[in-house]
Amino acid sequence: MMMMMMMMMMMMMMMMMMIMIMMTMTMIMMMMIMMMMMMIMMMMMMMMMMMIKMMMMMIKMMMMMIMIITKEEEEEEEEEDDDDEEEEGGGEEKEEKEEEEEEEEEEEEEEEEEEEKKKK
Repeated sequence: MMMMMMMMMMMMMMMMMMIMIMMTMTMIMMMMIMMMMMMIMMMMMMMMMMMIKMMMMMIKMMMMMIMIITKEEEEEEEEEDDDDEEEEGGGEEKEEKEEEEEEEEEEEEEEEEEEEKKKK
């Protein structure tokens, strides 16, 4: 009788061990899947960030181009106007226009940052 009890206990222990191992295996698998998902999410986020950065760069480039074009146009206009006006007056106008453009750039960047936060 005692032997039977021992055997039963052993069997139970074995079963418990098996179940535990199975549970740990499933847990590990779940963890692995979760990790993979997290990695993919991180990659996606990184890609989004890169895209946004690229867009920002593109906008900055465009702004720079516009600024250069406007500067060239202003210079041409100033050269024509220089005969009538003093040089100091032209310089002040140019500075004001540059300041306005810089303010516009800053506003655009702030809007994009807000969009990023909303996406997150």
